[in-house]
Amino acid sequence: MRLLLVEDTADLAEAVAIRLGRSGIACDTAGSVAEAQAHLAVQAYDVILLDIDLPDGTGTGLLRKLRAGGLRTPVLMLTALFSVDDRVTALNLGADDYLVKPFDQRELEARIRALYRREQSQKGEEIRLGVLALDPAAQTVTLDGAALQMTRREMTLLELLMRNPGRVMSKERLFEGLYSFDDADVGLNAVELYIARLRKKLSGSGVRIETQRGLGYRLDADG
Repeated sequence: MRLLLVEDTADLAEAVAIRLGRSGIACDTAGSVAEAQAHLAVQAYDVILLDIDLPDGTGTGLLRKLRAGGLRTPVLMLTALFSVDDRVTALNLGADDYLVKPFDQRELEARIRALYRREQSQKGEEIRLGVLALDPAAQTVTLDGAALQMTRREMTLLELLMRNPGRVMSKERLFEGLYSFDDADVGLNAVELYIARLRKKLSGSGVRIETQRGLGYRLDADG
């Protein structure tokens, strides 16, 4: 699991990131709205932790933009504000949960995992992009109705890309999805190998994997 923590209090952000890292959760940090937007432009996250008061804007303002842009990533608001009106405003804007500072790290982690589990449970439906279809439950892929033979890692990589159509996925994020539960001694170049295999299988279908030099890969389709 990878999450983005948007928090301008450096010591708090560091403490949270370290604690989550020890629990096996990769945590990127941003201290402002601008930094958060820069991260989100090149990286997909499983959960976003979002403070309300930020030096160059508000977390609620950022949340409004993210939801208006179609981003459905679960968002947990972190704030010192505690009135019912504040909570209702954040939830109405699309926040999935709300935790008031100061908070217990154990509760924070439990809420993060609950959001992640809920999101994953909603991802069992078939995913389609152009003539390409992937059924996560059955672990099958079809291209224009014809079954494609896929290895486990090819399937995992394709699903990561199909869940983020048109978005650039960094090589690091894809690597984490492929090998996060393995102890194999492999490097980032392994991602290039699987990308090449997928490209060969999708060749001529109108579904393509584009390389964004220095940033990562993006899956798109004609039409």
